[in-house]
Amino acid sequence: MTVLTNEQKNSLVDAAHRYQKHAYSPYSHYAVGSAVLAEDGQIYGGANIENSAYPSGLCAERVAIFKAISEGNRQIKAIAVVTSNAGSPCGACRQVMREFSALDMPVILADEQGNIAFESTMDGILPRSFGPEDLQI
Repeated sequence: MTVLTNEQKNSLVDAAHRYQKHAYSPYSHYAVGSAVLAEDGQIYGGANIENSAYPSGLCAERVAIFKAISEGNRQIKAIAVVTSNAGSPCGACRQVMREFSALDMPVILADEQGNIAFESTMDGILPRSFGPEDLQI
């Protein structure tokens, strides 16, 4: 299990908050920032990016994860998400998070003031999940 220090948690939340400021959310007006701690110790961030053709946008969590994966990381050690009200990741994001993390990966949700409102694990936010190991024969 990845155990985060308070300093690591705050660093992730701060990075997610910085990325939230780059969100492109002219339709929902719900800016989201996310930051992931990758297996190499790097922090990768992302913001939600909406599009007038609604299914063409992408959530902040997936942007951050895909950035880490595209840089060669295959394992996410922790994730922080910042929204105005400490909102929770959508189902699609949870499934992508599950693909690239352990079940005990820390998940941190915070508001725009940096207040951590919720902490759990991947298994806690997506119990009885379907993962890569379920496809192994």
